[in-house]
Amino acid sequence: MELPIDYATLRVIWWALVGILLIGFALTDGFDMGVGTLLPFVAKDDAERRMVINTVGPTWEGNQVWFILGGGAIFAAWPFVYAITFSGFYLALFVVLSAMILRPVSFKYRSKRPNAKWRSFWDWGLFVGGFVPVLCFGVALGNVLQGAPFRLDTDLRAFYEGSFIGLFSPFALLCGLLSVSMLVLHGAAWLTVKAEDGPVTERARRIGEIAGLASIVLFAAGGFWVAFGGMGFRIEGLADAAGPSNPLRGAAAVRAPGAWLDNYGRHGWMIIAPVLGFLGAALALYGMRFNKAWAAFGGSSASTFGIVATVGVSMFPFILPSSYDPRSSLTVWNASSTHLTLFVMMIVTAVFLPLILLYTAWVYKVLWGKSTTGALVTNPDLY
Repeated sequence: MELPIDYATLRVIWWALVGILLIGFALTDGFDMGVGTLLPFVAKDDAERRMVINTVGPTWEGNQVWFILGGGAIFAAWPFVYAITFSGFYLALFVVLSAMILRPVSFKYRSKRPNAKWRSFWDWGLFVGGFVPVLCFGVALGNVLQGAPFRLDTDLRAFYEGSFIGLFSPFALLCGLLSVSMLVLHGAAWLTVKAEDGPVTERARRIGEIAGLASIVLFAAGGFWVAFGGMGFRIEGLADAAGPSNPLRGAAAVRAPGAWLDNYGRHGWMIIAPVLGFLGAALALYGMRFNKAWAAFGGSSASTFGIVATVGVSMFPFILPSSYDPRSSLTVWNASSTHLTLFVMMIVTAVFLPLILLYTAWVYKVLWGKSTTGALVTNPDLY
């Protein structure tokens, strides 16, 4: 059966769609995790902590849908990537998922007892559930940029040749710190929008300014490291964009220091991503400094979008390069599902993604309004 969209185009469409899903996760669940990371530092008593938690309490579960959609899309569109990632990074993913499981448990159990030690324990559970995944996601992107130590044999069986400790290289840790500062800024900006004006928002703005400056400095440092640190991969020869999904056939990948900058020369529009990362952080800083809540949140959202998008556009068409055996590297062209699978999934996505967006917008409209300490008295069922 001849499909109306060619294979190469569908592969690019799914590269963009998965990127959109991951950015959606960073934008929505990102401020939830940022708020959780900030909780012990912006709220000093139980009333303030409950108010902070209720800025994300009504929507945090729905925001995790983007994480599930992103993981499901990777599984369906790029099964090689899913298989190698979940086997090679098993321990790291176990740590992330354990922290993410601790987060909903903390939300649900925190207010079950009035005991101060009990509530403090679960407050730190929310901190761990926010900080650890954010750090690990950044470290993961750092490892993707460097290349993961895996290889494929002639039967396409994957062998991971690295270790858990090896994931935390200096560059990967820099990316992890950038991820933390980026989403702490996003969480602080969210608090300036959703929390009542007072000590909590003042503390959030002060921490947000520091996080914004750290985001700019770390993003710039990461860019210099990518450009001059001997990092990058390139496809040698002409890749078959419509060829079979077999990483060991066709044009091979090779190490090429500085190659992650090649796309900006070929496609000038891609420079929008890193520029948005810097300008968004600067706008968020302005909003924090001069108490412009929507400027702060708009800027942090733009910065998050730009920083995450920068990784994707810099690496295209690579998805998961191999530092151990570059010929085993996975790209948009050699690691996707079949033509028919991508087409059917695109139709399903075209139907359901707009529904999810509309429902999410409706939920935020219905649940909009500032979280206040006064509401905790009139509504004791709040977190």
